[in-house]
Amino acid sequence: MFGKSMADEGKNMVKGIAVLKKKNVMDVNDIGASVLDGVYELFGKNISFQLISATHSDHKSSDGKLRGKLGKPAILEDGITTNLEIEELTYEVKFEWTEEIGLPGAVSVKNNHYSEFLLKTITLEDVPGHGQVHFVCNSWVYPSKRYKKDRVFFSNKVYLPSETPELLLPYREEELSVLRGDGSGELQEWDRVYDYAFYNDLGDPDNNIDDARPVLGGSSEYPYPRRGRTGRPPTKSDPKTESRLPLLKSLDIYVPRDERFAQIKLSDFLGNGFKSIVQFLASEVQGLDTTYDEFDSFEDVMKTYEGGIKLPEGPLLKAIRQHIPFEFLRVIAPTDGEGLGKYPMPQVIEVDKSAWRTDEEFAREMLAGVNPVCISLLKEFPPTSKLDFNVYGDQNSSIKAADIENNLDGLDIDEAIKANRLFILDHHDSLMPYVQRINATSRKIYATRTLLFLRNDGTLKPLVIELSLPNPQGNEFGAISKVYTPAEHGVEGSIWQLAKAYVAVNDSGVHQLISHWLNTHCVIEPFIIATNRQLSVIHPIHKLLQPHFRDTMSINAFARQILINGGGIVEQTVFPGRYAMEMSSVVYKDWVFTDQALPVDLVKRGMAIQDSDSPNGLRLLIEDYPYAVDGLEIWFAIKTWVDDYCSFYYKSDEMVHNDNELQSWWKELREEGHGDKKDEPWWPKMHSLQDLTDTCTTIIWVASALHASVNFGQYAYAGYLPNRPTLSRRLMPEPNTPEYDELKDNPDGVFLKTITAQLQALIGVSLIEILSRHPSDEVYLGQRESSEWIMDSEPLEAFEKFGMKLRNIEERIVKRNYDEALKNRVGAVKVPYTLLYPTSKEGLTGMGIPNSVSI
Repeated sequence: MFGKSMADEGKNMVKGIAVLKKKNVMDVNDIGASVLDGVYELFGKNISFQLISATHSDHKSSDGKLRGKLGKPAILEDGITTNLEIEELTYEVKFEWTEEIGLPGAVSVKNNHYSEFLLKTITLEDVPGHGQVHFVCNSWVYPSKRYKKDRVFFSNKVYLPSETPELLLPYREEELSVLRGDGSGELQEWDRVYDYAFYNDLGDPDNNIDDARPVLGGSSEYPYPRRGRTGRPPTKSDPKTESRLPLLKSLDIYVPRDERFAQIKLSDFLGNGFKSIVQFLASEVQGLDTTYDEFDSFEDVMKTYEGGIKLPEGPLLKAIRQHIPFEFLRVIAPTDGEGLGKYPMPQVIEVDKSAWRTDEEFAREMLAGVNPVCISLLKEFPPTSKLDFNVYGDQNSSIKAADIENNLDGLDIDEAIKANRLFILDHHDSLMPYVQRINATSRKIYATRTLLFLRNDGTLKPLVIELSLPNPQGNEFGAISKVYTPAEHGVEGSIWQLAKAYVAVNDSGVHQLISHWLNTHCVIEPFIIATNRQLSVIHPIHKLLQPHFRDTMSINAFARQILINGGGIVEQTVFPGRYAMEMSSVVYKDWVFTDQALPVDLVKRGMAIQDSDSPNGLRLLIEDYPYAVDGLEIWFAIKTWVDDYCSFYYKSDEMVHNDNELQSWWKELREEGHGDKKDEPWWPKMHSLQDLTDTCTTIIWVASALHASVNFGQYAYAGYLPNRPTLSRRLMPEPNTPEYDELKDNPDGVFLKTITAQLQALIGVSLIEILSRHPSDEVYLGQRESSEWIMDSEPLEAFEKFGMKLRNIEERIVKRNYDEALKNRVGAVKVPYTLLYPTSKEGLTGMGIPNSVSI
């Protein structure tokens, strides 16, 4: 037990309640650490607390700065309660209070124990003249020998830098200095340092030259957002590349301790499960494209969800069993001889097992699927390319008016364009520079353009798919393109299904690498680093944004170690292979922060126009666009909340301009965090309240609703791989070839031999099942972990209004999903659009908006 407090006879004592959580390992109390802590207690080494006054100075300050007076040390009393469900411990602390302390503005904590603990909160119940004082800590406190200065936690009263009590300013500045670090050395788990680095730890040139990957960030060729620095030494082969941790130590990759997953079980599952799969893939993937690894039929695919698939005995299955640990083994490789474990039934085939193949569903998923952020209005016909003519030749579309005019409901092309009824899913320019390199491997792709027509009932009809390859004589000779139009029967129908599959492959890769990884996970990390380095925990904007950063650095660090690294799961299962991350870097060249605002994005893609007569001044050109309809309601709810919050603390533009911490934050974010974009003219100046509210609204939108919309529907739609294949292995069969004859005789077999192979598909599905699940401790938009996260009543009331508004939005989404006139909300597959429901229960739900990019 923790030690007793000081004797309190004849003294004015203030009762404090401390809530903490002891160190755990694999969800089991660390017994060894507890025993050692008990030994430490026997020798008087306890956990001590000292109040720091916000109103009375300590005249003995050695650095010449006025500091709040320190109270006498107090230690934890015996435990009051233990919440076993969440393993929280509540302890009493009795503080000696005097008039010289006055109002405590902070508390100093010294851990003299052997092991660390998570300090959740400290509450002073009745401070004379001030009442209750609450400290929201939520931080791991390591033994004092690990720190140069004692840990300091501030009360839940927020202050702009200029309004901070003078006696707390030195503590505020010192805390930020600690968090910035000195930029040197390899960082250890107890370090609390937030710093920047390039993405230079994805390759492993010391292992093999083929395992080298380019450094992303810091160059005009490969610009990229910054990641959190770990300080590991460089590789021997390349001083610009940081050495990698062994896979067995994946869980040890450095992120500041407070950024690590709260649930050890989750991080352990991710780390051990994924690292073992990568280990298996690295040695076995060369054999995955052989015939014994094929789905033989769609009935064979369905066995994955209706009882499992029996794999042949032999070295391949033996390798799986040896390398994949128990948790993952239960999902994909049981040893009972009955075959692969039964996966949950993906929603896209739950009601109708073939509706995914319809043109209606193919088009609907561009508006309400897992990647509803790429479709755009077609403004000119034929579509043109922006690729450099001198390098790539003529890349303009070869689609002719005759290919589509008979499907425009009586309109000609000019009339359809003027009526805003032609749309395009364009995966041509972003992929063409990589097609030749990718097709030199076992994977075969096309650059694609897909044109669609908006029908009178609000649904989209696919008109034509263009598949393009580089000219074999050289890139400068332009594209070799073929055009395919819808067909339902015979070999023409089978070819059309393959054409749609090539589009789906491209869309799956763009979704995973760009819409998901780059535009949410990756671009948010610099904001997290800059916020912790430049905005004090008692800064109002830190308080506003902090919940939207939870677990992001941790999941990104695991991704670098086991998902997006050279040879990792993404390279093995998504079509660009070794060029995946490089391709995302090229796309980042066109990334614009202000375009991430949903209204700006919709207008830029031509999916909405400014209209003063419409709600919020925006009119959608496809009225039944579920992502945009629900998203705009969420966006403007966030904006109202941010406006209310920020305007409480900033009464004028001048207050924004004169906030030195805020200006340092914004400068560092631009010049360091997104340093390759520092000279772009589109960055907000951060000189006005409008700049601040627009910026914070965009950050919260990206971290919460945008990420939810492109992540938690993955299993619903891509859990059935034929619907969202991640790679293709054959080009389109040509007439008068054996492949064309095979397509006539066995169209489903050819389809399945063209898309992702069986074992890669199962591993990919296993991955997205995990990524699509909500953990039990998830905190959703409109919620906070603590109801006392801030002292001021007006922001708390505004936050309550925000929560109420989100609940009302959810009710309206439910009603829209029952409206049969809105055909895009459910579709032929009978999957309602629930991805932007604000709340969810835990598990695989296909709904819910977590506060942050937490998985």
